[in-house]
Amino acid sequence: MKVNAIITAGGTSSRFGNKNKLLEQINGCEVIKYTVDAFRYSNVDEIIICANISILDELKELFKAYEKVKIIEGGQTRQQSVCNGLKADRCDYVLIHDGARPIINTELINICIEMVKDYKALSVMTKTIDTIKEVEHGKIVRTIDRAKLYNTQTPQAFQYDLILDAHMKFAGKNFTDDAGMVEAMGRDVYVIDGSYKNIKITTQSDIELAKIYLS
Repeated sequence: MKVNAIITAGGTSSRFGNKNKLLEQINGCEVIKYTVDAFRYSNVDEIIICANISILDELKELFKAYEKVKIIEGGQTRQQSVCNGLKADRCDYVLIHDGARPIINTELINICIEMVKDYKALSVMTKTIDTIKEVEHGKIVRTIDRAKLYNTQTPQAFQYDLILDAHMKFAGKNFTDDAGMVEAMGRDVYVIDGSYKNIKITTQSDIELAKIYLS
């Protein structure tokens, strides 16, 4: 049985600033290195980084000593990048994770690996704690009951053939997460409780928060 991890690193970091956020250092270590290290020490067999072409060479240099890391060119969208990663190497199960979520821990990754064998499709999520409003034209039109609402995180884990079928079926679309593709096929996706610390680095202020969590 083979388990792969696909790490998405194909974005341009347009909201972050002049530097790619994945190469920003937190306490002396690159964001992407924290992410990859969590998977490196997990029960994953191979890590496939789907990278923006602008940082491809830098990532190859950064991970040149890592035995189970493969770096490939990502796509124009997140969906295309993940599809490239799926086609790069067949396996039995695959975990898909945002490269910009460096606070993921190895224990949760291993839990995903064990649970996906039974559930076939699952997503790490946290329960929504804020009150959510639906707004139209600057006016609140309703308050949504948050009792059933969750915030999606990564990793998401799938039986390989299932998620590959989803990517083939919805090729050319622009899904923002892989679980949504499986849901659109009418298949069940299950929830694993995540951590509110598992933030995605998007802006400079996220770096400051990550410094605290990773110190």
